[in-house]
Amino acid sequence: MQALYYIGPERLELRETEEAPLTPGESRVRILATGICGSDLHAFHGHDPRRQPPLILGHEAAGEVVEGALAGKRVTMNPLIVCGHCDYCLEGRQNLCSNRTMIGMTRPGSFAQTLTIPDHCLIELPDSLPAVAAALTEPAATALHGINRLERFLSRPLSEARVLVIGAGAVGLLVGLILRHKGVRHLQLADTNPLRRHTAEQAGLASFDPLDEPTEEDAFEAVFDCVGAAPTRDVAVRSVRPGGAIMHLGLQDNEGGLDTRAITLKEVTFLGAYTYTPTDLRATVDLLDSQALGPLGWVEVRRLDEGAAAFAELVAGRTSAAKVILEP
Repeated sequence: MQALYYIGPERLELRETEEAPLTPGESRVRILATGICGSDLHAFHGHDPRRQPPLILGHEAAGEVVEGALAGKRVTMNPLIVCGHCDYCLEGRQNLCSNRTMIGMTRPGSFAQTLTIPDHCLIELPDSLPAVAAALTEPAATALHGINRLERFLSRPLSEARVLVIGAGAVGLLVGLILRHKGVRHLQLADTNPLRRHTAEQAGLASFDPLDEPTEEDAFEAVFDCVGAAPTRDVAVRSVRPGGAIMHLGLQDNEGGLDTRAITLKEVTFLGAYTYTPTDLRATVDLLDSQALGPLGWVEVRRLDEGAAAFAELVAGRTSAAKVILEP
């Protein structure tokens, strides 16, 4: 089969490789569509010690089971492989599993024609949901999980809150679209990239450049930092109202400090959210199937053999697409 390998910092190579053998309790899935995630770009730069080359990256995927319990079924997948018996798994918080592994990190990922994955990771798709849309399940579930988590800490319904989303990449855009679906009326997206702002506007979301229009201080009950860099953390803390909440979803860097004095004096709830639970993933499949997030014109589809070029354009900020999907 063909697979796109990460072979070293900023180096990708399309290779012919053998399919992995199946082990008991696993299925082989033919990949129909797979998305490029920000964590794949992080690994591409050589900044993720958990992803060691040579490695097939990719974990946002939809496909068809060709061998295994659901043979013949179209599926998306939970890329987290969990143990099922630790305290977190038994509490329904499988995303925090003490023994978790992951496709595209500790084992071959979805930038390939096929992959193997445990049966418990598979989620059957409705016939009405196209593969490209289904490949958005993983990032959209990340957005949904963060929204649901923050919502529990607000003093008023989310639909009544003023909300700021920092970063109009895939997760930021999906956060915005899900918030709109939830009835949030006062919503703004901040991004410095004009192409991303244009994409957000095309999707019906108001956006602005925070370098040209600094956010108002103490203005938002809820802030979602979908970048996760020192400057965006500063913007989040400055922009959130006293008594408000910040959801830190991005993982761009761990540099710089955090204004804990302001967080304390403003009595701000600062939260993190990691990926999703199986319940989040299934709810997201239903959300995507209902077309509640609107047209997906902000998604760009390319062939797997164009993957290296797609990475280069994403790194350079030369594409307006919030999500690039590869089709093997």
